[in-house]
Amino acid sequence: MSASSHSDWNPGAYSRFRGLRLRPALDLLKAVPSLPPGDVVDLGCGNGAVGAALSSTFGRPVMGIDSSGVMLEEAQKTGAYSDLSKTDIADWVPERAPALIFSNAALQWLPDHEELLPRLAGYLAPGGTLAIQVPHQNNAPSHRVWRSLAEEHFPNRIDWSAAPDVMLPAAYFHLLSPLGAFDMWETDYYQVLAANKDAHPVRSYTESTYARPVLERLDEAEAERLIATYEAVMERAYPRGADGRVLFPLRRLFLLLTLPAKA
Repeated sequence: MSASSHSDWNPGAYSRFRGLRLRPALDLLKAVPSLPPGDVVDLGCGNGAVGAALSSTFGRPVMGIDSSGVMLEEAQKTGAYSDLSKTDIADWVPERAPALIFSNAALQWLPDHEELLPRLAGYLAPGGTLAIQVPHQNNAPSHRVWRSLAEEHFPNRIDWSAAPDVMLPAAYFHLLSPLGAFDMWETDYYQVLAANKDAHPVRSYTESTYARPVLERLDEAEAERLIATYEAVMERAYPRGADGRVLFPLRRLFLLLTLPAKA
């Protein structure tokens, strides 16, 4: 994922929801068409959750790219990658044209998609595919409330340029459809979050991803105050069942671009 001045990722916190985070990646993988010769690149591979599926689906070497050293250590343990590189996505340039650049829930952390995505597409081999999945959840209470409460209680303290974000779907359409065969869709995943006696389940889910740039700007007392206020809102927005579980809708945006094959 993208390098920044923020603290490194916590593989343990992220992996608690491994199965829930993996399903959109597998749905995207099913939509990838036949590939030309070339490497498969897992861009923003994180802890390697998708590596085995990429390797078994295409039967060819998979290269993992991520800026987090601790996440790459976990990816190495999967044995799914022929090569792992500690590189910021914004700076990555492949040595040879890949057949597939696959990015699962990573590019929302990078700015300037208007420049980034056409550049990534330009790296592909003729007939190659750019397959991207990103959360499209910023307007939902789970994400919007982090921002609204932080702005209310700690105005001008948070650098929102470091928060994950994506463009409007129409902007992706106009940006990528001239480059080849383009498909785009959204899916709402109704996920069941397990009971958690120490935190509201939605807080547990979001604090290791979307809320990272918020919480790391606050001291311990400030973070505890913000979390308590956030949890009170989540109890109303995503009520717990009698067993403590929560039904959590999570929207994902999928982008699939396949370049024309070489004439």
